[in-house]
Amino acid sequence: MRLNRPYLITRSLCPENMESPIRFLRGPVTPTEYFYRRNHFTYPDLSAQSYQVHIDGLVNRPRTFTFEEIRSLKSREVTTVLECAGNRRNYFRPRVYGERWEDGALSQGVWQGVFLGTLLAAVGMQDNVREIVFTGWDHGESNNVPGQYHFQRSLPLNAALDPDTIIAHSYNGLSIPVKHGHPLRLIVPKWYAMASVKWLKQITAIGDSFGGPFQTVDYNYYPDPVTDVGKYPVTTMHVNSVIQYPLDYSVLRLGIHQVEGIAWTGKGMITKVEVSLDNGMTWSEAFLKQSTSRYSWREWLFPWEVSEVGTYTIIVRARDSSGRIQPFVPMWNRMGYGYNGMSKVHVKILI
Repeated sequence: MRLNRPYLITRSLCPENMESPIRFLRGPVTPTEYFYRRNHFTYPDLSAQSYQVHIDGLVNRPRTFTFEEIRSLKSREVTTVLECAGNRRNYFRPRVYGERWEDGALSQGVWQGVFLGTLLAAVGMQDNVREIVFTGWDHGESNNVPGQYHFQRSLPLNAALDPDTIIAHSYNGLSIPVKHGHPLRLIVPKWYAMASVKWLKQITAIGDSFGGPFQTVDYNYYPDPVTDVGKYPVTTMHVNSVIQYPLDYSVLRLGIHQVEGIAWTGKGMITKVEVSLDNGMTWSEAFLKQSTSRYSWREWLFPWEVSEVGTYTIIVRARDSSGRIQPFVPMWNRMGYGYNGMSKVHVKILI
C-alpha cells in the first residue's frame, strides 16, 4: 500500500519559491525533496565539469579554483538550520509585501565542504581587508533597485573566518542539488540564509562596506512604515519556534495529546521551551530532545491531558542561552523580516 506523502507548498513559480511542509517532517535532517526553495531569479545553468570560482580583490595571489580542486581539499561537516529571513512573514500585522511564507521557509541538514579560510589563506589576504563579498551566478532585475544584478552578499571578516563557514559541495552525503546551489554554495551557520550564497561564482576581499542592493536595500529591517529611520541590517537568526502538532484549527478528542515542534536560534543554543494554555498567564516547561549540533534546532515535546471539551489556544515560546525569549508580538518591519512571535495553534476538543 502506498503511504501518503507531504509536498512542498508553492509560493511563486517564477522565480520558484516553495515552502517545506515543516509540520509533517520529524528528525534532525530535512530530506532533499522537502528542503525549501528560495530564489530571486531563475536558476542558472551550470556544469560541474567546467565550473570555476575566482577569488580576487585585496589579495596577494588572485586565483581561480576549479570544482574538482575544491572537492579535493580537506572537508568538514556542518549540521545547521537554514531559515529564510522572510520566514513567517505572512503573520505580520499590519501585513507587509513579499513572499507569503508561513512556517516552512526553514530546513536543516548536513553540509560538507571546505573551510572558507583555507581558500582565503591560499590567496593571501592583505591587512586592510574588512569584508568578503560573495557573488552568485543567479542574476536578473531587482525588485527594489532598477537594473540587472547578480545576487551578492558580504560577510564581515570575523564571520567569514569562522571555522564553520564553509564552501559546501555536498548535502546529506550527496552532491548539492541544482535547486539548492550546485555545484558550490556558501554555508554560514546562525545567519539568516540570504548569507549562504548559492551557485558561487566569485569571492572578493574588500577594504570597506559592500553596497550592493541585496546588502543595503533588501535584507534590512525598516521599523518605520514610510522612511528609512532606524534601518539596520538583517544578520543572525532570532530565537524562534514552530508547533508541528497539533495543526492549527484541529478537532481532537478528550485524552492525552503530544504537543510537539522545533525551536532554533542564531545566538547560543535553545535552553527552554514553554507551553501556555491560558493565553500566557501560566507556563509549563516542555521536554527538550538533545541537539545534534551547536547549530541545529531542538525538537520538543509536551504531553497535554485534556479532560474538558471546548476550544483551546496553545501558545509556545522558546528561550536561548544568550538570554533572548520569543516575544508575544515581534518587531514589525515593513519588509517583513525576522518574524519570531510566539507560535500558536487553535484546537477544538470533542468527547
